[in-house]
Amino acid sequence: MYIIVGLGNPGKEYEHTRHNVGFCVIDALAETYRINVTEKKHKALIGKGMIDGKKVLLAKPQTYMNLSGESIRALLDYYKADEREDLLVIYDDISLDVGKLRIRKKGSAGGHNGIKSILAHLGHDEFVRIKVGVGDKPEGGDLVNHVLGGFCGEDREKIKESITLAKEAAVSILCDGADQTMNLFNGRK
Repeated sequence: MYIIVGLGNPGKEYEHTRHNVGFCVIDALAETYRINVTEKKHKALIGKGMIDGKKVLLAKPQTYMNLSGESIRALLDYYKADEREDLLVIYDDISLDVGKLRIRKKGSAGGHNGIKSILAHLGHDEFVRIKVGVGDKPEGGDLVNHVLGGFCGEDREKIKESITLAKEAAVSILCDGADQTMNLFNGRK
């Protein structure tokens, strides 16, 4: 079973924030493939289903961003999954322009607290991830307010498009592998 995790924060007040882009991609996958992501297990909302003939588990950790690794570790242990082969994590990245995607098979946290937590719980950095660009904070702005804020104007349209693109990239990773997907999607807007 392939585990696809979108990072975010639980609660209505965080629903459409930059930090919840991962949740938005999971919601898009769930809607397209009719997977109900409502079961509460392993500190997450999860849903099982099929995407292009492959068994998947979609998950939205409910631990808040900084503790995402707790939920992912519990999911991997319960389903006896190998994170190097069976895990995809989708999350926001302030170092990328709004709407830009970057797919990696390993790497550092780059300052992202959710990824720091995952790295700490896995003990290594080898898992596939899709980073969705949400843009850097404005000059002199506060990072927390930026990532917990919503999108305005043309950025709102760009992020809708990038959520769809990230959904397509997730399916491509599942069906065609990370290497081929990286060639197709990295840098696309």
